Amino acid sequence: MALRPIPDADADLSDSGFSGSVRDLVAAAAAMRKAGRAPGVLIGHSLGGAAALAAAGEIPEIAAVATIAAPMDADHVKHLLVGSLDEVIARGEAEVSIGGRPFTIRRWFVADLSAQDQESRIGDLRRALLILHSPQDATVGIDNATRIFVAARHPKSFVSLDGADHLLTSPKDVQYVAEIVETWASRYLPSGAPLRSDSQSGFVSVEETGEGAFQVEVTAAAARFVADEPVDVGGLGSGPTPYDLLAVGLGACTAMTLRLYARGKELGLDAVKVKVGHSRTAEGTDLFVRRVELEGDLSPEQRTRLIEIAERCPVHRTLEKGAAIETAAGEEPKAAVEQATQHARDMEQACGREG
Repeated sequence: MALRPIPDADADLSDSGFSGSVRDLVAAAAAMRKAGRAPGVLIGHSLGGAAALAAAGEIPEIAAVATIAAPMDADHVKHLLVGSLDEVIARGEAEVSIGGRPFTIRRWFVADLSAQDQESRIGDLRRALLILHSPQDATVGIDNATRIFVAARHPKSFVSLDGADHLLTSPKDVQYVAEIVETWASRYLPSGAPLRSDSQSGFVSVEETGEGAFQVEVTAAAARFVADEPVDVGGLGSGPTPYDLLAVGLGACTAMTLRLYARGKELGLDAVKVKVGHSRTAEGTDLFVRRVELEGDLSPEQRTRLIEIAERCPVHRTLEKGAAIETAAGEEPKAAVEQATQHARDMEQACGREG
């Protein structure tokens, strides 16, 4: 579950207050629990990190918390109000600049911050903790990360975001943080659905999420992700499009087929990379453009043969020949009897063991 680092520029920072943000997190977790998808990890940036630390103890399913540029104390925000705190107290509110953005701060918001006891919460957290912070953070100093780390119990980890600013305005910093958190969090999340077995049909499940006009959640074997349409056609752009997924199927099947062939022939194929794009021709027909990159100690003849094998992959043949589609309401289509193991047999046939 992710928290926004800082509200939008035109938002009111004191709309809900720190306590309100914590209540919102607990309520969101309760809604997810009711839907059968209780969160296992909380991730928060800046004051959102402090809220994640405060809320985690009230959400029993949370196994781990990651904070990014988080203050040790919610009260830490008051140091950003230098020159404005007297105005807040006297007038009841004032506009301040945080990270170069204007926010309205109200008197009750300041009082709410002062009432928080983060050190006790962190000491009693009893969840795995990952702290990410930049030594160059000019908004929330690195000493906050030190204090959080000292207050927390093991297991706890710290990652220095050297060179990053508070808002992670560099895309490289964002990518780095995402990769670190993803790898770390995987240790504390369930492994997901079991991989397909011979008895499974190969069905995928697609269900609307209610977000945006087109977003759907896809469940396939052990994977779960969202698919969507681009922003320019009314979607959120939050995931691959349906045609992207078709291209993925072709690319994945190509790589797997080539690997199966190379292993059977004991070729020196080190790696396969397949890129697939979709477009439509002037005549209105669909065109999938596939580029296959082969790495390894391969002769020109072997490379040529592998490209020929790529043309035999089962998904390639399906797209070329077309497929019948059977649709039924409220019951499993008869195609359920075609199990995932058939695809493996198709790939072996495509490889042409005799060739």
